[in-house]
Amino acid sequence: MIEKIGSEAAVQALVDRFYDLVETAPEGRQILHLHFRGHGISHVRAAQFEFLCGFLGGRRDYMERVGAQSLKDQHAHVPIRPEDAEDWLTCMGQALRDAGVSEPVRVQVFGAFQRAARALINREAGSPAE
Repeated sequence: MIEKIGSEAAVQALVDRFYDLVETAPEGRQILHLHFRGHGISHVRAAQFEFLCGFLGGRRDYMERVGAQSLKDQHAHVPIRPEDAEDWLTCMGQALRDAGVSEPVRVQVFGAFQRAARALINREAGSPAE
């Protein structure tokens, strides 16, 4: 799939645009807040790039470094509500469009992102944001 997006450079552009949106768009506010509870945005930009390269069928540096821990286990400490997952998807959908990912590829990749984001929900809708 990475070759359909373009290259690792295209994945980097996608990650950069996504986190630019997280830092500036209203939908990114809670995502940004959750990241500041951890290592911050600069750390996660690099980790997200490595993760997405492997997720999309490219280099597996992230998996080799972190191991085969599931995405759900990696996020278990993060309080993720349904609205947080949808905000993440809004930002990623816009980033995919802005990064110029072609529609057929964008639909396929976004479908995988939807399944992953919604699988990470571990708090009830409307619960207090942390």
